[in-house]
Amino acid sequence: MSLKVLVEKKDIKKIKEDAILVPLNPDFSVKKYFLKLIGKDFLKNIDKKENKVFVMRNPRDFLNYKYIICACMQDTLNIKDTEEDFREVIYEVLKKADEFKINSLVIPLIKVLSLSPHAVAKIMAQEVFRYMRKEEKNLKKIIFALDKERIYQIFKKNISGYINYISKKITQGPFLTVDGIVRYKGGIVMVERKNPPFGWALPGGFVDWGESVEEAVIREVKEETNLDFVNIRQFKVYSQPQRDPRFHTVSVVFVGKGEGVLKASSDAKNVKVFKFNNLPQVIAFDHKKIIEDYLKKNDKA
Repeated sequence: MSLKVLVEKKDIKKIKEDAILVPLNPDFSVKKYFLKLIGKDFLKNIDKKENKVFVMRNPRDFLNYKYIICACMQDTLNIKDTEEDFREVIYEVLKKADEFKINSLVIPLIKVLSLSPHAVAKIMAQEVFRYMRKEEKNLKKIIFALDKERIYQIFKKNISGYINYISKKITQGPFLTVDGIVRYKGGIVMVERKNPPFGWALPGGFVDWGESVEEAVIREVKEETNLDFVNIRQFKVYSQPQRDPRFHTVSVVFVGKGEGVLKASSDAKNVKVFKFNNLPQVIAFDHKKIIEDYLKKNDKA
């Protein structure tokens, strides 16, 4: 499901959506600048809890929202602690929206003592983008509503600009991959590819979201060869833009030992052990160069 992120110059009183974020002080009082917008009567409806973020069903007389997501914001002069707390709170707000099956959320200006409006907007953009990467999410729309021109322009640049830039970078690459030089029974394990680019290749593949390169190479070797990749060490990084004819990839190559029974999986057409002096003729990507570089390092063949 796609998530629409909008930055609009609007008064929160003139918007009608599922929920609105109301920032609170650590003592659960409403921040002064925000209280002017919503009125003092709102205070009596606040349900004080231990959690930093909680959801209230909206009193009938409060604006046009079904839910109010209250979030306690830490205000200190320690910029690092404040940033960490702010990130945690914003991401928790988005998770709470999922929990209550909220489809649309309005976020007004949030002032944080030791963070500039530029920093606040950038952190929000980063946490929203992190949320966008989730496979399962309920929110369909987030609206940043700012009624002052200067603040609107700051948020427009730092939120819309950041999300568009990162989305473009992810679409274009470079993409992070891993490859394994798997020593096994006196040779090196290579996989015959089912799909183009055709040829024999080192076992490997793309790093998944939330995965380290070490975890990725162990997983890929297992998936493609059925072997456990053990005693691994990082060998070299290969990043030449034309190394993969499909798109720009950057590969972290690992060296290690294969243990278990060698067997081609559904990801490979064939799998085989080759001696270093008798490699296959057709080798995909830049894997021939990787093997040659490996041999130049005086590793025992």
